[in-house]
Amino acid sequence: MEQDQRHELGVFLRSRRERITPADVGLPSTGRRRTPGLRREELALLAGISATWYTYLEQARDIRTSEQVLSALATALRLDRHEREHLFRLAGHASAAETDDEPLAAEAAAVPLLLQPHPAYIIGASYDVLSHNQAADELFPNLTAVRGRRPNFVRWVFTEPAARDVLVDWAPEARGLLARLRTLAGKHPAHPRFTRLIDELHDASPEVREWWPRYDVQTRHGGRKRLRPPGRGVTEFAYTAFHLAEQPDQTLVIYAEG
Repeated sequence: MEQDQRHELGVFLRSRRERITPADVGLPSTGRRRTPGLRREELALLAGISATWYTYLEQARDIRTSEQVLSALATALRLDRHEREHLFRLAGHASAAETDDEPLAAEAAAVPLLLQPHPAYIIGASYDVLSHNQAADELFPNLTAVRGRRPNFVRWVFTEPAARDVLVDWAPEARGLLARLRTLAGKHPAHPRFTRLIDELHDASPEVREWWPRYDVQTRHGGRKRLRPPGRGVTEFAYTAFHLAEQPDQTLVIYAEG
């Protein structure tokens, strides 16, 4: 992508960010602001991407953006069809129509932010993390520290070394999570979002290669689990899962100690 095109992309993103107020997406007012609209870090949280990565986009840095990231930004910015297609073209992608990413309403994306300091996130059908708050970032290290694609909770559990430390009972937790992914994949046969993730997990994890043929199935649910937050000892958390009314495959998960 040429420098002029990157500059135009940054200008377009900033113009759309500045037209959205915190109230538009359910965020509380934090007093006087130096610039109109959402702050960069607020938009990044709504889109489920790194604030630094988003800042680079507005600054016209020479970085490549995936269709998943662009789709998340388009949803958070409330772009209409024409604006969405313009965003994709500026970023060097031919069309927004071919992406298989799942959108999240801006009002729903704001909910985890309102639940701070309780760790909370919204996951999609294939466990992509669509929105999260700072407490979730702190409880699950490196969950959202990805570039060019949406973070994914199953990928984190099976490929992130920190997951085996945070999840005290890693093996049963991981097996249950894989069983729930299996159930959801059955609802979306041959969907590329699932097939790519499952292939990636098989390549990366010997446990997945061992457990997947067993064909365990589960549904998403709440419960209790033992976690080891970074810098602390083992702590028991209760967690609750709520399905979004208009998108039943999308789930809000909230954690509370005790």
